Amino acid sequence: MSDVIDKAVETLNAKIGGSYDGSAKFVIEDEGAIMLDSAGARAGDEDADVTLTASVETFQGMLEGDVNPTMAFMSGKLKVDGSMSEAMKLASVLG
Repeated sequence: MSDVIDKAVETLNAKIGGSYDGSAKFVIEDEGAIMLDSAGARAGDEDADVTLTASVETFQGMLEGDVNPTMAFMSGKLKVDGSMSEAMKLASVLG
């Protein structure tokens, strides 16, 4: 597992408090995937209600609060596949 994935898992768990109502997958290009659900964030690649795909830079920017997830989506830097309502819920958690 990459350092990027490890750090992202740690940051996501801190932001969400260790549990998330729903299921989401973050695909970080050239690094791997992170699952987020009621068990919290962890490295993994399973089916989810929504899949968000972004570059390392975009994903790190969203976690650090420098990149607005909605603007990243609208500018094509963040791809969303699946439930748009789940994606909007995630945007509020990340933002």
